[in-house]
Amino acid sequence: MDGIEIRKVETKRDLRSFIRFPWRVYKGDPHWVPPLLLDMKDRLNRAKHPFFEHGEADYFLARRGPEIVGRIAAIIDRNHNQAHQEKTAFFGLYECFDDLEAARALIDTAAAWGVERGMDKLRGPVNLSMNDECAFLLEGFDAPPVVMMSYNPRYYLDHMDKCGLAKAKDLYAFLKGRERKLSPRAEEFLERLRTSDQFSFRTVTKARLQQDALNIAAIYNAGWQKNWGFVPWTDSEMKHMAKNLAQFADLDLVFFAEHEGRTVGFACALPDFNQVFIKMNGRLFPFGILKFLAGRRKITGVRAIVFGVVPEFMHTGLAYLLYDEFEKAIIRKGYYWCELSWQLEDNQAINNFAASIGANLYRKYRIYEKRITSGGVSPT
Repeated sequence: MDGIEIRKVETKRDLRSFIRFPWRVYKGDPHWVPPLLLDMKDRLNRAKHPFFEHGEADYFLARRGPEIVGRIAAIIDRNHNQAHQEKTAFFGLYECFDDLEAARALIDTAAAWGVERGMDKLRGPVNLSMNDECAFLLEGFDAPPVVMMSYNPRYYLDHMDKCGLAKAKDLYAFLKGRERKLSPRAEEFLERLRTSDQFSFRTVTKARLQQDALNIAAIYNAGWQKNWGFVPWTDSEMKHMAKNLAQFADLDLVFFAEHEGRTVGFACALPDFNQVFIKMNGRLFPFGILKFLAGRRKITGVRAIVFGVVPEFMHTGLAYLLYDEFEKAIIRKGYYWCELSWQLEDNQAINNFAASIGANLYRKYRIYEKRITSGGVSPT
């Protein structure tokens, strides 16, 4: 049997092979959602994507003879390392057949790439930043993922264990239906705050989308900076994301809470476009856009991708009032469920909040890591 050869992606043909490889891994898997090809080309474009203003990455293909059997990206996010005073290299966009030799070669390549750049830890998967899709699905393989959440074969978990990586952190996803199951404490806060006029709420308009996106980045960067894995949003990244989401997002599901004219909380949900993307095979044109326009009317749920209040209002009950307004909008738009994801496993405040509004933990994800040195690698 031929051994494994790792080649760096250097040509347009290599890049096309890199992007298209997952179609072979997931052939016949009814739960895999093909990524949009245009989105993948945009994300990997070092000349244009704003991630590369503070990050770098190389892409690699694993071959056994003439056949491609795996891929990986090796990544450094300088903003992450600066925020946490770390020397961490990341791996991401990992896809591989159930071929342990290929898996080890890919992980070893990303580790060596990190060592060459002075890094002492390898962590992943992230695609390309912690603000993008990250982690391997750990529990909940019985249905497709929701929008911007990851999915993978179960054997990837075995690959990580046998490649010497250990758990770094688990991430949680909670599911909330239309039924009202608030805790007594939540009901108490709502009863008191509903009669108060200290908070007001508004949604986003297209005219204000760019400015409101920057407001979200400012609040997020101030309020989340102590969280494990936090990476600050840059203005250019937030503008880029807002521009992309404007094509698909339902702006009635982007909420701001204000106090005396100041934005003190926000909630943002996306309709679960994966329910449509799963039928488009990665293509918007020429017929994918028609499938999208027809299918979006049948989407049954949403994903709350960002939800929070500024630190000084965390214990006022505003979070309950904000979610109450947010949930009313979700139901008003005809959706039946909301996934709140992702949350850190040890963020007790947000996990307790999810439970208090009647959301149930239903999926788990895992990020792995190991130490890397010029003399070898070892689990963290």
